[in-house]
This record gives sequence, structure tokens and C-alpha cells, in this order.
Amino acid sequence: MKKIKIVALSFAIVMFLMESCIAQSAETDEILPPKREFRAVWIATVDNIDWPSSKNLLPEEQQQEFSNLLDFHKKVGMNAVFVQVRAAGDAFYAKSPEPWSEWLTGRQGRRPEPMWDPLDFMIVEAHRRGLEFHAWLNLNRLVHKSSTSVSSENISKIHPEWILTYDGYKLFDFGLPEVRQFITDMTVNVARNYDVDGIHFDDYFYPYASPGQVIQDEATFRKYADGHTNKADWRRHNVDLLVKQIHDALAAVKPKLKFGISPFGVWRNKDREAEGSKTFGALASYDDLFADSRKWVKEGWVDYIAPQVYFSSGFNRVPYRNLVDWWTENSFERHLYIGIGAYRVGYKDRDTHWSNPVEVPNQIRYLRDSETDGAIFFSSRSLRGNSLGFVDSLRRDFFRYPALVPTMPWKDRTPPLAPKSLKATLLSKGLELTWDRPDEASDGDRAWYYVIYRFSAEEKATAHDPRRILGMCHEGEKFIDQTAESGSRYVYYVTAVDRLHNESRPIGPLRVEVHDQKLVRF
Repeated sequence: MKKIKIVALSFAIVMFLMESCIAQSAETDEILPPKREFRAVWIATVDNIDWPSSKNLLPEEQQQEFSNLLDFHKKVGMNAVFVQVRAAGDAFYAKSPEPWSEWLTGRQGRRPEPMWDPLDFMIVEAHRRGLEFHAWLNLNRLVHKSSTSVSSENISKIHPEWILTYDGYKLFDFGLPEVRQFITDMTVNVARNYDVDGIHFDDYFYPYASPGQVIQDEATFRKYADGHTNKADWRRHNVDLLVKQIHDALAAVKPKLKFGISPFGVWRNKDREAEGSKTFGALASYDDLFADSRKWVKEGWVDYIAPQVYFSSGFNRVPYRNLVDWWTENSFERHLYIGIGAYRVGYKDRDTHWSNPVEVPNQIRYLRDSETDGAIFFSSRSLRGNSLGFVDSLRRDFFRYPALVPTMPWKDRTPPLAPKSLKATLLSKGLELTWDRPDEASDGDRAWYYVIYRFSAEEKATAHDPRRILGMCHEGEKFIDQTAESGSRYVYYVTAVDRLHNESRPIGPLRVEVHDQKLVRF
């Protein structure tokens, strides 16, 4: 077996790669697929929506189901998953102050048999496939409407004075400092004990209004008004305190951990607030849920915002495009991921636009044209259902080529060092590339994964065209090109990428001509 070795790349080659990309685009006017784009899916566990499919499965069946889910979403083109690990005062992980979830073991508080830690397992399996893992925590529920069992270890039983009862739910009273501290500690516990890429909250703060229901927090308001005379302002203040407190606590424990929220899509309607979106008469997170989602982004308390824009392009009161435009203008240099209502595709309701097979494809085109940072789809089950074939459009068109997760320079702007000692070996199953792991960068980071680029001998090499990404390596320092053909000449580059997706200078070019029995350097 013949090996070909090359030395590390000079900075001048990096500049050439960047310049060649610009020249190529200028010459051809070709619109390249996005090199960086967040592509994620929510995996809901409450009431067994997405996983596990039943609360009565054995652990090995649950593990197999989850692995199959990840394989499916990876093939679709996703690069991140948001998995609900706290659904309603419970836990899908072992190191928790709250009881095991009934949707995992059949009864809240019952341990898995045999014992295992689902969160540890899920993180490892996601990372093996090159998927970011975000721990999704519902922060307001203690008992869900669909709960059939409530453990004696449920916080609603231990601290009934912390609880609001509303429309069949038991919810936290955010006006109590001890409640905010408990939620913060619970969140930090996940960050400290598990190798998650991010912490994520959904849209549930104060409850969505239900006819005939009243939030019974008058006593808390009287005790902790803190100068507020308007209860709505006070409730928003409570949520603000909680979001900032969690942001600060996570930053202290893991400065590079991502933290974000997925609020209801409308912050405020323009008919009530001049700075609001061009939406009219719709429910709004600020006015109805007491969640000032715009403020969280503006203050830098979140690393991304993922508004649930679960509206069609033709819905008059809340048009999809109007909301995307508004959030683009109000993302304040934080990441903006558009929450897409995949569950509505093909659903027969009064908004007939969801029966149009190109509704979701058009939504993706628009969010790309608007220069958002990507999308999150609700939810896994809907993607697997592939209603109207919209998932085929993702796999074959929009997500056909891989994309790196966008960087977060406010958290980490230092790229890793380049890989070293790139070599090629011809094997029976393909052309094997190997390299040495780079040293630590100035911030102490090493390579988290590698990106392998391949070009024909006649092409201008560019690190900006994802169509030339041959693959990504998430385990070890080798990659087998199984598509290399005898008689062809190829040029390879390899880059290192750190945990926050900063990409190194490439090592290369490695120029080889493939023959049946050997490789020839050219």
C-alpha cells in the first residue's frame, strides 16, 4: 500500500481558497447552497408524542427507537436535535432532583429496569452522528393534563405553596424567588452533569388563556410586587428575572454552552405596539403569555431565538413572511432559527394553504432569502410522516448538501489549529485519508470533528462550496472515500472544526491520481 504525505498548509493557500470562491461566484453568478445553516428538529416526549412511542417499552427497545430516529433525521440532512428531557415535573435523565417520567417507565417515579440513563445515551448517539444535542426543558409544568400518575417526589407534592392550578395543569408560580431558584438549579444541574450542546426552553411561561380560568397569583403579587402596580408588567418582570438568572448561571458553569428559547411566534401585534410585527389581532407572547421575547434577545440573555412561526404564507392575520421579516429585524446579532410547523402540513383546517405541497419549501426559500440562521421543525413525528412529500424536498433539494452549524463569535471566535500530516492509502474498499490530530488552539480547544473536501483536478478549490464536502469525520482521524474512481484525479483538503463550529485552516492540497493498484501524486 502506497502512502502519500503532505505538510501543513500556508496561510497564503487559505487566502487563495477565499479569493477563488469569490471569483468563481462572480464569474458564474451561481447561487451556492448554504455552507452554514442550522437544521434541527424537536423530539417531544410529553404524552409520547415523538419518543418513546409507548411508555411501556423495554430500555433496549427505547434505545433502538431513538437510534432509528437519529438515523432518519441525519439522512434528511439535520445537524441538531432538541430532545425534551423535562416534560412535566419529571425527568428523562438519572441525575435529576425530579422523578422519572411516566412517559419513559409507565409510572412517574418508577426507575427504568434495567437501570440506564437515557440522556447520557442520547447525547453519545447524537454526537456519533454529528448532531448537536440540545436538552429541551419545559420550565412551567409540574402536572400535565394527560398525566396518569403523579409521584410523591413531584415538586407539586413537596412544595404545594409553589404551585398554580390552571385548566387541569399544575404550574410553577414564577413570582416566587424560591421557584425561580429551583428552576435555575434544575437547569444548571443538566448543564453541569451532561455533555449537552445547549439548553432550550419552549413557549410555556405563564399559561395560554383558557375560558373561565384565572391565574391565582394575587397573594404572590401582593407579597413580591417589588414596586409594580400592574400585574401584567410584574409577571413579565418575573419571567425576565428567570431568563436572565438562568443565562448568568449557565455562563458561569459552561461559558460556551448555548442557551435559547422558542417563544410563540408573535411578540406584539402592530395594532397594539408600533414596534410590533405586521400581524393583527393575534395572540402575542408579550401581552398574553407575559413573555417579553424581544427583550431577551436585545439584552443578550439568549444565544438564539427560535420563534414558532407556525403560520402559512397566506394566513392574513399572521402571514409567515411578515413574522420572518420582523424577527430578522429584531434578532440583534443573535442567531435566528425559524420554528416551522411541520405538523400542519396536509392538515385539513380552515387554512387551506397547508394543503399546498410547496408551502414548506417556499417557507424555507424565504427564510434563506431573509438571511436567517436556519430552522427547527416541529416535530419528529411529522417529519417521519412526510405529509405531501415535503421531507423528500428537504432530503433531495434543500438539505441535499451538508451544512455546518453557524458559529457564535460572541461565545468563541478562535478557530482550532489545522490537522497535520495528511496521507492517502488505497484500500480494497476505497481511498483512505488519514491525518494527525492538531494541537490545542490558543483557547485550549481541540478538533471536535473534521470536514473533508474533494475537488477534481481542474476545479478551483474553495472552502465555501458545500457541494465539495465529501464528508465529515466525527470519530478518529481517518475517512474512506468510497466513491473514488480508477483513472480519476482528485484534490483533497481536510479542516478541523471545534465545538462551536469554528473551522481551521485546511491541510492540503493532497493531489492524487487513482489507479487500480496504486495512487500517483501529481
